[in-house]
Amino acid sequence: MTDESVSAWIQQLHANDSVAAQKLWQRYVRRLIELARARLGSLRRVSDEEDVVVTAFEKFLRATAEGRFPELANRNDLWRILVLLTEQTAVDEIRHQLASKRGGGTVQGESALLNRNDSSQLGINGVPGREPTPEFAAAAAERYRELLHALATDELRSIAIAKMDGHSTAEIAAHLQLSERTIERKLNLIRQIWLNEKLS
Repeated sequence: MTDESVSAWIQQLHANDSVAAQKLWQRYVRRLIELARARLGSLRRVSDEEDVVVTAFEKFLRATAEGRFPELANRNDLWRILVLLTEQTAVDEIRHQLASKRGGGTVQGESALLNRNDSSQLGINGVPGREPTPEFAAAAAERYRELLHALATDELRSIAIAKMDGHSTAEIAAHLQLSERTIERKLNLIRQIWLNEKLS
């Protein structure tokens, strides 16, 4: 499987090619499931990581069909977007499951009785691949959360998430009922905050 194959599938996907979508799904589904599994942790007894990945991939396909990822050109762009969408979907599911009326996150399964210090069961998941590992993706997702936390208001966080989801400035402005100029100013503020966060 070459990088050119993935890039070609991405181009076909922009043309709404369902075969290309299926090939990309087959290429990335296992790594995304590993990422979702790590993110869900003990909540996997209630929520299935495969459901999270299916939902995230459906969001990706819808957004691509709507032209919300114009920068999507190669496998690196694709992996970044898939990781972000999977992370967002997992976080949404965690929030949903931790609501007090759903047990406050206290649902546990057999794995709660296992020795968590035993790391001998890596198996095939311990073999490095060409794409970023689930651990790397989890670290990237953690950094993503840190950057969002650095933003002072929910409005700035909403704008940042919408922009990373591929929404245009005009779409964000319409959704938040603000002017495009205001959104641009806030995007510049977000960039400055993140630059300072990176340098600190």
